[in-house]
Amino acid sequence: MANSQTDLSTAVWRKSSYSNGDGGNCVEVSDNLPGIVPVRDSKDPHGPAIIFPAAAWSSFVTAVKDTGFPGI
Repeated sequence: MANSQTDLSTAVWRKSSYSNGDGGNCVEVSDNLPGIVPVRDSKDPHGPAIIFPAAAWSSFVTAVKDTGFPGI
């Protein structure tokens, strides 16, 4: 599993389709790194990223698409 020493220098970031368009609540994800999916706040691109195992992120995205969450 990834830790604070994970090298994200090759991460290709994209804004989540669930982010709003006014520059407020913007989440970016990178899905080009084997086995992990880092997630960060686009307003703080040099700040920390939360790193999820790819399978866990996939399960989360599927759950959001299938059931949604209030307010999304």
